[in-house]
Order: sequence, then structure tokens, then C-alpha cells
Amino acid sequence: MCTYKLTYFNVKGVGEPIRMILSYAGKKFEDVRIEKDEWLQLKPKTPFGKLPILEIDGKVLHQSAAICRYLGEEFGLGGSSKWENLQINMIADTIQDIKNIMSHFYRQLDAEAREKKRPELLNETIPFYLERLDSIIKNNGGYFVNNKLTWVDFYFAGFSETMESMLNAKVCEKYPHILQHRNNLKNIPEIKKWISNRPKTEI
Repeated sequence: MCTYKLTYFNVKGVGEPIRMILSYAGKKFEDVRIEKDEWLQLKPKTPFGKLPILEIDGKVLHQSAAICRYLGEEFGLGGSSKWENLQINMIADTIQDIKNIMSHFYRQLDAEAREKKRPELLNETIPFYLERLDSIIKNNGGYFVNNKLTWVDFYFAGFSETMESMLNAKVCEKYPHILQHRNNLKNIPEIKKWISNRPKTEI
């Protein structure tokens, strides 16, 4: 039996999809949450100075999308063809684009500059992405790819909570298919249990 140890910050972020997938698969995992003062000591010991990292039987994996992709394929959440996997990967890369935009926004040291950027994100940038993602879900039976649950559904749903917290706005609720998609995932018994037991965090 494999042992799983996830190390990430005490936030949802891109660690949350990994937690969700492991929970969905019924796998017990060590959920190590690093605070800022611990990170300075841990950072040089990570493969590329970033989190999350997932240790499986002591072997260290990094890059959130790659980890989710691997776990998805292990637990029956991958595509059933090269074409489906391409569709999954395109959505994952799009979500990564959103993550990069949000990270740049949130890490602005100048609070005034950050607030000046917020309206553009709320009214232009994020709607540009969400409108298209909502349409994809609509056309795929409530999921992102070919009418079925895959790992990229968790990748979006997990990070979307952090995105909304960073923006301080429930932006996903404006899009009915995204909203239903997230609700469907949250009502999966294993995910519902995880959400009820996970630590409460701001983002």
C-alpha cells in the first residue's frame, strides 16, 4: 500500500486539487501545511524551490498539474484516449494561466497598485476565462471533457475557491454551469467528507 505525504502552504491554492483527488480515491495522506517562517528553511530542500510536493513512498513529485495528472491516471480519472487527454491538458494549462494571473495580482507588494488592478480582473480578465470554461462545461454534460469526471475537474474546482478568495468576490456564481459543476463535485460523498473535515483557511 502506497503512503502519501503532501507538503504545501496552509491554503487551498493548487494543493487543494491534490487533496481532493486523494480524498476521492479514498487514500489516506499526510497533509503537511507549511507556515511562512518554516518555508525559508524548507525551500532549498525542494526540487525547484516551490510547493506543493507530493511524496509517494518517499519519492518526491513536484508541479501541481503533473501530480494531478499522475494521480488521475492512477485512480481512473484520466482520459480514455490520446484525444481526451489532450482536451484535459488544454483545460489544465488554461487553469494554470489563470493561476499565474492571480498569483501576480495577489503578490503585489503595493496594496494601492493591487486595488487598481482588481476591477480589470473582475470585469475583464477573469470573465474572459470563466465565460469560455462555462461554455465548455455546458457542452460536455457538466464536466470539462466528454461528459465524464476527470482529474481536471478537481484541478479547476479546487483552485477556484482560492481565486474567489483572492478577488474577494464570488465570481464563479455568475456562471450557472461552473456553479453546478462545483456543487456536483462538492456533493461527491468523499469530497463532501473532506470539505467538512479540512482546516479552515482564508484562501
